[in-house]
Amino acid sequence: MENRTPLRLAVAQPRCVPRDVAENARTHAAAVRAARARVVVFPELSLTGYELDAPVVPVDDPRLVPLVEACAETDTVALVGAPVAGDHIAVLAVTGAGVTLAYRKMWLGAAEADRFRPGEAPVVLDVDGWRVGLAVCKDTGVTAHAERTAALGIDVYAAGVLESARDAAVTDQRAHRIATAHRVWVAVASFAGSTGGGYTEAAGRSGVWTPEGQVLARAGTEPGESVGVTLPDTVGSGAG
Repeated sequence: MENRTPLRLAVAQPRCVPRDVAENARTHAAAVRAARARVVVFPELSLTGYELDAPVVPVDDPRLVPLVEACAETDTVALVGAPVAGDHIAVLAVTGAGVTLAYRKMWLGAAEADRFRPGEAPVVLDVDGWRVGLAVCKDTGVTAHAERTAALGIDVYAAGVLESARDAAVTDQRAHRIATAHRVWVAVASFAGSTGGGYTEAAGRSGVWTPEGQVLARAGTEPGESVGVTLPDTVGSGAG
């Protein structure tokens, strides 16, 4: 793709206070300012924690104002996780202009299906000519999800996930498979610390993989860490 600037991309794993959207939004805002990136990816349900009974977060929720302000200051698109109306696990896209519902998780875990409904279609966001496909956790383990998303033409497959520390290798395996199968960058923001649903020790280790499946950047296991990379403008959109 011509006339496209390099993309500064970051993955963040902020500390999360269960169900405290206001505090978590402030923590997200601090992460956005620290990342200095055009796109910052956050974990699954990052605004509430993995609390499957947490109230929905509307796009006009005033508690998100500090995050909107941080995105305005840094010209960032923050991809954050929250439960939303219609009983979906979602990705919200936050910019300086406000908050929009960007994507609804298509493949649910067993416990999630007791409350939530699956989304119906893959989604790709265009950021400065870079096409960013969105995913949430179990989506990354379903081959059809990456196939359908890549078929729309993507440069980056961006996922917010939650895995236990003992299953940390799962994220690596999935990211490598998606990157090499579709020749795309893969960015995974992985929950760190503890959260609901029995996840007393989440994996962390958020990272970015090259289209060749190599780990380009990797966070550690502690909450509050993030890593960023600059994607060169020489990579064309993948398809299929």
